[in-house]
Amino acid sequence: MPDITLTALVFLFGAYALVEGVFAVVAALRRRRGERAWWAMLLQGLVSIAVGVVTFFMPDLTALALVYLIAAWALITGMLEIVAAIGLRKLIRGEWWLALSGLLSGSFGVMLFVWPGAGALALVLWIGIFSIVLGMLLLLLAFRLRLLRDELRDALPHAA
Repeated sequence: MPDITLTALVFLFGAYALVEGVFAVVAALRRRRGERAWWAMLLQGLVSIAVGVVTFFMPDLTALALVYLIAAWALITGMLEIVAAIGLRKLIRGEWWLALSGLLSGSFGVMLFVWPGAGALALVLWIGIFSIVLGMLLLLLAFRLRLLRDELRDALPHAA
């Protein structure tokens, strides 16, 4: 049932964009006193909300546009990850993981440009896998940052 799958993908993307946008707006408004670039997060949140709304009102157009948008995003992200890996090669070990992820992202983007129809259907699976892996990595980062915060608090008790 490729039509239903693609429609579900479009609406899930729209829902994701709306929810992510709301969270970004709330985070930006909560940080506007303490950070200089709070407006960037606010703008990003508003753009996400707008994209989510457009997605729900124009799902057919959004489906093809979504494939090309994700293709462009993956291609650009992949190139930038490779550039970052090259720049970090003298500073960190294992930079090849970043380069490999850039190669994977870039290849995924090229495939979506070449085969957008097949890519639309494959996106269902890949977005799911991407979301799960990204979520796990962000949770690991969050736990690491919390541990770091606690270590700093213990090392500098007067700063808490």
